[in-house]
Amino acid sequence: MSTTAIAGPALQAEAGATPPKKRALPYRTISWTVPVLLLLAWELASRAGLIASNVLPAPSSVGTTAWHLTETGELPHHLWESVKRAAVGLAIGATVGLVLGVLTGFSRLAESIIDRNIQIIRAIPFLAILPLVMVWFGVGESGRYFLVALGTLFPIYLNTVLGIRQVDPKLLEMGRVVGLNRLELIRAAILPGALPSILLGLRLALTNAWLALVIAETVGAPAGIGFMATNAREFLQTDVIVLVIVLYALIGLSTDLIARGLERRFLAWHPNYHGGKK
Repeated sequence: MSTTAIAGPALQAEAGATPPKKRALPYRTISWTVPVLLLLAWELASRAGLIASNVLPAPSSVGTTAWHLTETGELPHHLWESVKRAAVGLAIGATVGLVLGVLTGFSRLAESIIDRNIQIIRAIPFLAILPLVMVWFGVGESGRYFLVALGTLFPIYLNTVLGIRQVDPKLLEMGRVVGLNRLELIRAAILPGALPSILLGLRLALTNAWLALVIAETVGAPAGIGFMATNAREFLQTDVIVLVIVLYALIGLSTDLIARGLERRFLAWHPNYHGGKK
């Protein structure tokens, strides 16, 4: 075989032939397909009698219960009470955590006063502090707000301090070179540089708000989805218990989507987010 015959295809490739593009996997479709398949397997196993209904009711049974409770207005009422408690507690905890985090991040004196106490309180389990909260606030709404605020304070505080401390020193030096004073430097360089970490703290705080609310609503709450679970346990209503678990999962997914939306909105300028698409 001649050299020309061997080199012909290579020359044609160099002349303009482009290699075939790899087909991207539909990751988003896969991420939703797996849960749907698990639900389908769960339904089929329940209908086949492999799973007893008093142990784990079928998804269709849980859906029927949700529809009935929605028609009677019971589910919207309990859901609204839980959302209200989570929102108020999150607003209080996030505000306090952000203020303390900014003070600690900028001041070594504030760090020596605040940080050690925050770390000690953070190490105390929620269930250990619950009896004391009941003594302080009784079984009213104030105690539930306090528990949610306490659970959301720590991730906001820690990530705010971390974000401020991790701002690139070269960026600060450049700001000083162009003549920015301290306030301008904070507004133009430090806070934007710390924003990704602060938003991560908010994302974790949204999750912690519902984890704290689970504990808060199981003790003396007159309404809420935690109250629904406690009441259903007393009457062995496994369909309601599973419904509450599903609601917590859906709420967690929704709050995570909200946090991602905030990241896309406020971090569109950040190179690691590729114009808002993480």
